[in-house]
Amino acid sequence: MKRRTVLTTLAATGTATLGALAGCLGGALDPNPNVTLDQPEEYPDNGYPYRSWNDRLPDVTVPAPTEDRSVSIREIDTPVLMTFFFSHCRTVCPVLVGALQNVQMDSIDNGYADSVTFLPMTFDPARDDGERLKAYTDEMNIATDPDNWHFLRPESKQRAKAVIQEKFGVMFEKQPNENDDGYMFAHYPLIVLANADGYVERAYKGKSPNPEPIIEDLKEVR
Repeated sequence: MKRRTVLTTLAATGTATLGALAGCLGGALDPNPNVTLDQPEEYPDNGYPYRSWNDRLPDVTVPAPTEDRSVSIREIDTPVLMTFFFSHCRTVCPVLVGALQNVQMDSIDNGYADSVTFLPMTFDPARDDGERLKAYTDEMNIATDPDNWHFLRPESKQRAKAVIQEKFGVMFEKQPNENDDGYMFAHYPLIVLANADGYVERAYKGKSPNPEPIIEDLKEVR
């Protein structure tokens, strides 16, 4: 049962039950009932510009072109791992996607593949169509069975900006490049772990994410 459902049920039983619960907890209810993991160290008072600890993932629906369907992020009922990438990237994106792939393999090897969903989202819809993302699936050795990995692709560059920059707060900027169709992207490197209710438990920032802490955090969130 989800934490939110538990709290709603407790509230419906009345003040006496809540008072007894408070006594068991040392006189105080959980100040952050939406999340399992504690607030990260050195967390700024006003949070971060991107969705981070105790923020909820935005209520958006994004096409999954390799599957010919769309994914509504708020409707997913497992913990979620997300990152933001473009497949022509030769630097940080393969590392970000590779970190998720390592977690996916751990989920398969240890029997919890049905308890986590992977949602890498491209901000390069012009090139990252269904055919390209299917090829990228092979390039990155991503498992397609079980069905827990879904590449997401906003329909246009305008929609990518609206969803990724404005909703998720993850910045990217198109820049000229002599190769790869004449452009690349500068972008913020980020992996987000959210619980089954859609609240962010951890936002792992940086160009070299270590899969092991992600696996351990995911275990506690699950």
